[in-house]
Amino acid sequence: MLFDKVKAFVVELDGARAGTEPVFHGGQAVAGRVLLELAGAARVGAVRLRARGRARAHWTESRSAGSSTAYTQSYSERVEVVNHRATLLAPDSGDAATLPAGRHAFPFSFQLPISLVTSFEGKHGSVRYSIKATLHRPWVPARRARKVFTVIEPVDINTPALLEPQAGAREKVARSWYCTHGLVSLSAKIDRKGYTPGEVIPIFAEIDNGSTRPVQPRASLVQTQTFMARGARKQKRAVVASVDGEPVGPGRRGLWPGRALRIPPVGPSILHCRVLSVDYSLKVFVDIPGSSKLLLELPLVIGTVPLHALGSRSASVGSRTSFLQAWGLCTLTDRPEAPPEYSEVVRESPLVAASSSQGPSSPLHDPGLTTEGPYFACLQEFRYRPPPLYSEEDPNPPSGAVRPRCMTC
Repeated sequence: MLFDKVKAFVVELDGARAGTEPVFHGGQAVAGRVLLELAGAARVGAVRLRARGRARAHWTESRSAGSSTAYTQSYSERVEVVNHRATLLAPDSGDAATLPAGRHAFPFSFQLPISLVTSFEGKHGSVRYSIKATLHRPWVPARRARKVFTVIEPVDINTPALLEPQAGAREKVARSWYCTHGLVSLSAKIDRKGYTPGEVIPIFAEIDNGSTRPVQPRASLVQTQTFMARGARKQKRAVVASVDGEPVGPGRRGLWPGRALRIPPVGPSILHCRVLSVDYSLKVFVDIPGSSKLLLELPLVIGTVPLHALGSRSASVGSRTSFLQAWGLCTLTDRPEAPPEYSEVVRESPLVAASSSQGPSSPLHDPGLTTEGPYFACLQEFRYRPPPLYSEEDPNPPSGAVRPRCMTC
């Protein structure tokens, strides 16, 4: 308006920095202020505040009612998770108050519910949190200001259910037309179910190609968005990361001893919402020429609380050792040496030096696999050395020594 005395009317949140906004979680207090700047004295009836959080799903589908009749079916569902109202300025007499020119600040604070849903924007739904301030003045249309804020619910991957290894096996007969080309089998395993963005997923896989054609192994991280409304479901899938392996020739076997797949910056899993969910899965598959692909799907949970150092060591070492033992790729002796300190392993890792000298063809040489962190530390955490031997004539045998056995007995 030409003679409007309101120069600025905005909502500011505490903790905001230049170019960034604060992030909240359930149970946290949201505090800030409503700023009003007047060019001259003005009468103000009230300043009110409303904070809302909504989870919403909506999509349409085309239906046919006959040979020439079609209509559009709409599906919509909405859940309100936050609803807070407050009056920041209200004259006692019920009349308008006159505010002088200048800046006026109206502070506010409210508590978020304990359990919330992470902010999300999808094709058929969203989870949005916002604060709306309304300025009421006599004989003037109401002035409004809106501020959107982000909520990220903590998802801790250090729970026993998310530290369990995930494994599976599939097989398929390769066919084209009426010809059978042989059996192709796939086995895959990962050390745990829960990961955080930026981590590397080491994939252990075995591909047995009993067919007469070469096959191509691949792996991908898939995000599945599920929207629910009025008893119906709508899904949208997207590949967020992928990695390819070397082709496996006819009658050959291919191994992935920890093929690295890095998780990009993606949103966490949303598991407890009535109208939408966000799930992740690791799909390991084999492309078979002339036939459909052989697919193995392992569920994943993308969290926000990273793995503790102790959980990383125990989970990674146990899963890798058991997996390699199952395939006969390593053996254990009777007396394993005690594991070294974690700090010593991280400072100097012989596996890192070995992998850098092997070249691009080595399965351990992957540009996407970082040489820092607990993954490389856990690969050489247990070193097995045979116990020393001693003879019966030795009066002072060394500590821990064993007597040699006769091979003919």
